[in-house]
Amino acid sequence: MQTELNKVVAALAEFYARESFLFEHDLGERALTHRLAVYLETQFSGWQVDCDYDRLGERTLRLPRGSIVSTDDHLAKSIYPDIVVHQREIPNNLLAIEVRKASNHQPPEHDRHKLQALTDPHLWFAYWIGIFLVLGKNSVVPDVYVGGVIDAPMAAWLAERLRDAGLGVG
Repeated sequence: MQTELNKVVAALAEFYARESFLFEHDLGERALTHRLAVYLETQFSGWQVDCDYDRLGERTLRLPRGSIVSTDDHLAKSIYPDIVVHQREIPNNLLAIEVRKASNHQPPEHDRHKLQALTDPHLWFAYWIGIFLVLGKNSVVPDVYVGGVIDAPMAAWLAERLRDAGLGVG
């Protein structure tokens, strides 16, 4: 898992080195998400990196009935992770990433619940790792989800790696 998280750190470092314009001009989360996905793509050879991808093979990615996660579609069932690293054809799901700007003052529960569901091993579309990233102008605050819950030791490890890369808080 550390190998994959190191690749995320490398992508974030390149993203911050090259995309300061996005922060200086206060562009939206979708612009940030797309540009971060570009740098993730260079780190994950042999994987596809997609934004707002709602499929698992031929099936639409849907949450089970009674899920606590609300969605944006008219059926209130489909979900669209901000960024996924996966193999579309197999399907093989490696990373699901939710991105928020630090200036977004909406409660983060929706994104957190989505990552809990996306990494839940009891659901048929489980991603191995979920990452919640709060992107500030010069820093990143992460959480790591594994098995449907926050993995505090991995989140602390990732935060330390981000600090080492000059992107950490505190």
